[in-house]
Amino acid sequence: MKQVSQITEMLHEWSNGNHQALDKLMPLVYDELHKRAANYLRRERPNHTLQTTALIHEAYIKLIDQKNVNWEDRTHFFAIASNLMRRILVDHARTKNRVKRGGDALTLPMDEAITLVIDKGKSIDLINLDEALKRLAEKDERQVQIVELRYFSGLTLEETAAALKISRTTVANEWGMAKAWLHRELKNKN
Repeated sequence: MKQVSQITEMLHEWSNGNHQALDKLMPLVYDELHKRAANYLRRERPNHTLQTTALIHEAYIKLIDQKNVNWEDRTHFFAIASNLMRRILVDHARTKNRVKRGGDALTLPMDEAITLVIDKGKSIDLINLDEALKRLAEKDERQVQIVELRYFSGLTLEETAAALKISRTTVANEWGMAKAWLHRELKNKN
């Protein structure tokens, strides 16, 4: 509990322009960032060229470039960090596909928690998922935020509700709707 309050305090200091707070913050959050990055990469195809440490370092560079972020707490920080990792992986996939001129798309197995898998064990193209999330954002931005926080950041319903300042029931309902919408969209792509 003390570490959670330390992280929140350092995030607030960083928000107020104290860049030394970021140096103190990183050792406290590195293990969790590593765990999330490893989780992302574990769901990638075998022989992925981006390593866990490289993903963390790229996310770190993007984090320090964040301007005018009012860091609320640990949950907010990890939600943004996870979103940045997702974007890095999507960019990596797009670059790889461009290099291969239409080669095999990078796939991300959707674990059973999100229940987006069309056939059990089937992988979903990360670029298709990203494009589907962009289309969903045109309809309901909050549902996209819920997917990012639940699936990509690994937050619980309660943590997601706290991060978005809405009720757990609303999160659960919109999570269900977003999963159903994405399932339909991604099924049509396969």
